Amino acid sequence: MTEIFDNIRKLYRFYVPTNELAEFIEFFSESSAAETYRQVADNRFSVKMFPSWTPTCYINLGEPYQLSIGARQYLIQKDTDVLILRNSIVERHNLPTDYIFTIKFFPGGLEAVLGINQVRFVDQAVNLATILPIDILQHVKQLDTFEERVDLLQRYFLSRFHQSKKTDHYRQFVATTIGTFDASGMVLNTGQLADRLFATSKTINRYFHRIIGISPKNYLLTVRTRAALSGYVADKNRFSPYDFGYYDMSHFYKDVVRFTGKKLRESH
Repeated sequence: MTEIFDNIRKLYRFYVPTNELAEFIEFFSESSAAETYRQVADNRFSVKMFPSWTPTCYINLGEPYQLSIGARQYLIQKDTDVLILRNSIVERHNLPTDYIFTIKFFPGGLEAVLGINQVRFVDQAVNLATILPIDILQHVKQLDTFEERVDLLQRYFLSRFHQSKKTDHYRQFVATTIGTFDASGMVLNTGQLADRLFATSKTINRYFHRIIGISPKNYLLTVRTRAALSGYVADKNRFSPYDFGYYDMSHFYKDVVRFTGKKLRESH
């Protein structure tokens, strides 16, 4: 299964924070045994995801699985939990008994909540026990329900956030820049964004590298391609490249190749 082209979310249960964490955590999710069986029965399956630069924690509640991050391959054991940045194409190769609990942060969210900069995690699968306390991870696995796991982790993250709560100028500036880009119809370049925000292109570049680990040009290109490709897959007949700041379909096709590694007709 491939995100955007397939509705991979149907394999999971989701919870989206509505408290102070909503600005930093996109969602919590957990594998649904019933939905997974309905989709794959007793067969092995894989889930392929494209770059998003969103720190993502996988707490393994089930069996071992293989994880591909770019060209690197990892075998994740039954009792091992990992954090990945998702700065490149990621694919999880799973047994039909896959049982994973996921925490997906927004770019910069890991630093805002836990004080840990995401840049160091490029192209790696990091042992989550180096990020979260072992007793918290063990407690998560001992609980019986998804709701209990979400409640435990939200209480822990809120506690950490309140302990270190401060004005984060870098992260807030990056978030404002992304919002301004989106509000413009995804057409503004770095120089134009700098003018809108009364900053310099050099400043924006420095802040994006500091918070996300990539230049604003390349990150915003990822944002635009992801949004446009999702729109295209949802309704090809009504899709217009101009709605996403593209000059024409050829311009859009080139970005799809850069984003997925394949031509659009080969991507699914």
